[in-house]
Amino acid sequence: MRLLLISNSTNAGEAYLNYPKLNIKDFLGSNIKKTLFIPYAGVTFSFDDYALKVQERFSEIGYIVDSIHKHSNPIKAVENAEAIVVGGGNTFNLLKLVQSNKLIHAVREKVLSGTPYVGWSAGSNLACPTIRTTNDMPITEPESFNAFNLVNFQINPHYLDANPAHHAGETREQRLEEFLELNPDIYVVGLREGTMFQIENNKIKLIGSRNARIFKKGHNPIELSTNDDFSFLL
Repeated sequence: MRLLLISNSTNAGEAYLNYPKLNIKDFLGSNIKKTLFIPYAGVTFSFDDYALKVQERFSEIGYIVDSIHKHSNPIKAVENAEAIVVGGGNTFNLLKLVQSNKLIHAVREKVLSGTPYVGWSAGSNLACPTIRTTNDMPITEPESFNAFNLVNFQINPHYLDANPAHHAGETREQRLEEFLELNPDIYVVGLREGTMFQIENNKIKLIGSRNARIFKKGHNPIELSTNDDFSFLL
């Protein structure tokens, strides 16, 4: 199984998908020419526009973006894919459309057979057992919260440590502690912006200049860097 799970698409002040594009290229390699893109997380713009936006950046690294929404048979498109790319946006809308198109099993089986999977933000959430550690508002209702279950842990993308000034609500850490209270047997990774996990050959590594924050019920959160061992997550 080969996964590239990216926290965010865009760093502040940069062009869309600019910072991870070379990581995506290194991950996919030169043998892949066409990627199957799943744009279902897009809500305030069309899937056509979303695919064109991704194609603009992917053209710079040598890949064709083939959006699944243009296929009359989405399952067959997954079965024939050279690589699967899942974009960010609203995680609830993404999961609802993946489920309604009967793609949970198809994508899971395809990726488990060795087809590379690239996701950012909501696309990284969908690689987890469920989407219950997303930051997104539930603007629509999927059949369930169960996702592709490609990894054994949960990701919280765009992880932030602090609250904005004058904000009296819960911190991100407190929200994740609520999740852990009801789900004590699973790890949650706070994946900060500008970072990603690469999983290949039963090995996992953190890429980026910032630490990941690891949460587990009954344990104090820990900070791990690119030099640390994340194998306990697998």
